[in-house]
Amino acid sequence: MNATLNTIDTPAAIIDLPRAMRNIRRMQDRMDTLGVAFRPHVKTSKCENVVRAQVDAGARGITVSTLKEAEQFFAAGIDDILYAVGMAAHRLPLALALRRRGCDLTIITDSVVSARQIAEFGREQDERFPVLIEVDTDGHRSGLHPDSDELLAVAAVLHEAGMQVKGVMTHAGSSYELNTPEALAALAEQERAGCVRAAERVRAAGIPCPVVSVGSTPTALSATDLHGVTEVRAGVYVFFDLVMHNVGVCAMDDIALSVLATVIGHQAEKGWAIVDAGWMAMSRDVGTSKQQRDYKYGQVCGIDGQALDGYLLIGANQEHGIVARAGGAADGIDDIVARFPIGTRLRILPNHACATGTQFEQYQALSADGKLDAWGRFHGW
Repeated sequence: MNATLNTIDTPAAIIDLPRAMRNIRRMQDRMDTLGVAFRPHVKTSKCENVVRAQVDAGARGITVSTLKEAEQFFAAGIDDILYAVGMAAHRLPLALALRRRGCDLTIITDSVVSARQIAEFGREQDERFPVLIEVDTDGHRSGLHPDSDELLAVAAVLHEAGMQVKGVMTHAGSSYELNTPEALAALAEQERAGCVRAAERVRAAGIPCPVVSVGSTPTALSATDLHGVTEVRAGVYVFFDLVMHNVGVCAMDDIALSVLATVIGHQAEKGWAIVDAGWMAMSRDVGTSKQQRDYKYGQVCGIDGQALDGYLLIGANQEHGIVARAGGAADGIDDIVARFPIGTRLRILPNHACATGTQFEQYQALSADGKLDAWGRFHGW
């Protein structure tokens, strides 16, 4: 018998395929229109089926957050891979092994110390590592200021040691903190201009710098001009989530990942329905708590995926979630029992798709005709 949303075990991670495919097409069409290559970040899905759809849509290479992802996707036949986390010296042997097996793996750095480690190991192993220098364009996380002396020092260390300064890259992660089209567009331009400026300075120092790589889902969907940029990276756009909804780059019905849960009990006097999806299913991410609308642990939807206005997963223990009306039971607390009888199946939209996805070993891909197909997911480092 074919599995359905009514028969599979819960909790389960559900991918709404029509939504996900629409999201993939939307982003690729945008990058094509802006005239840049698109290198999706696969850390969100960590799923070969999803990445195949991205490549089929026109993606050129992928971005990963772990070398295990690089190994898995290289084994699946994808060889153009950017490992977009600062290179630690102890990982260089694995990076070398991947390159020796034919993987076109690019690594990144943002310090002279790390650049020297890469250069020394590369010389010892007779390997010319391709390296992107990470640039900080918004003060969010890692990277060197585009006008810093250290940017040129890092480029010089790599270049003089015979490594390939492949280019510069940046990630405007502070875009997650914004919520207006004007602010997002301004940050997208700041991200572009800063990264292009860094590349121009490296080139002016006499060092080739062909790649200018930028990206986050909000800035990728908000940029109007990518002059000087060669590629864009983004990841969560495939699934979207409630944080992205609050940022303003997706509608509720664009969110393609949900967690299927079953009502297993009630606390009627409190207006609660208890479901079998706690923080082990949803994750502990409450990223919307700092945004203009707090969805607690997730937006509750019917089994059809349509949001049930006012109902949230207001609390979560390890294996138990609490469904209730946000702000109290406007219709009377006893209504929760009639509204959600034991056995009712609900779908819960996550705050952060990356964090929720990683709680599961596989996805259930839901097609438009209601059929489910199990899609594997990579885990670990």
